[in-house]
Amino acid sequence: MKKTAVVTGASSGMGREFVRQIAGKYPWLEEIWAIARRAEELEKLKEEVQEVFIRPLPLDISRMEDREMLNGLLEKEKPEILFLVNAAGMGVQKKFVCTSLWEAVSTTELNCTALTGITRLCLPYCKERGRIFMLASAAAFVPQPGFAVYAASKAYVVSFSRALNRELKNRKIQVTAVCPGPVDTPFLEKMGGKDRMPGYKKPFIASPKGVVKKALKDGARGKELSVPGIPIKLLETGCKILPHSLILKFMEEKSEP
Repeated sequence: MKKTAVVTGASSGMGREFVRQIAGKYPWLEEIWAIARRAEELEKLKEEVQEVFIRPLPLDISRMEDREMLNGLLEKEKPEILFLVNAAGMGVQKKFVCTSLWEAVSTTELNCTALTGITRLCLPYCKERGRIFMLASAAAFVPQPGFAVYAASKAYVVSFSRALNRELKNRKIQVTAVCPGPVDTPFLEKMGGKDRMPGYKKPFIASPKGVVKKALKDGARGKELSVPGIPIKLLETGCKILPHSLILKFMEEKSEP
């Protein structure tokens, strides 16, 4: 059984950065399974990362058929999974009434259903002292008008991660939900970039390198939440203390043109 890391959403953004940093920090790993839809980007990643062998797996994990293909590979290879990173995700920044059926359903299927399915498939192969990273968001801390489905899906990720972390204590597997604010990745550009972002969110923009570095450190320290940066930590604290109705009113006022 090969010592393996499994990373979804590996073709760009946070997933790609996790592959880079895991390979650099843990060069004794034998393989990293890099999962994403774009085969050409996975091949580029394989050429870029030299410390650990990258196995490109061009799969669309939102499709049951592709998850079954991954299951077949897991049963055949029986890897020793020491890192699982669920980084695949999507979201649209618009009012729910303006969201298409495809956008709404696809967001929950990828951010919730696929993440849950991949975790269930990989869990039998996760070993003692292994680490699971779930890409959530600071959007999980409070409902987000204009970002409703995405925020709700990330709240699910945080709740699922924290519960699973407790369930896996006896197996000494650490589950960490990563909760950054906006991150400067292609995902941000797909949502319209910084220009369409409400002004109050712009100070929270972080680099993927810093977010992943802190996530790996927090996972090693046994933290169930990784919240990068003082502004996001203050936001998390504020969302615990202040009534959500007050926060929502502030967000609505600041979002108005």
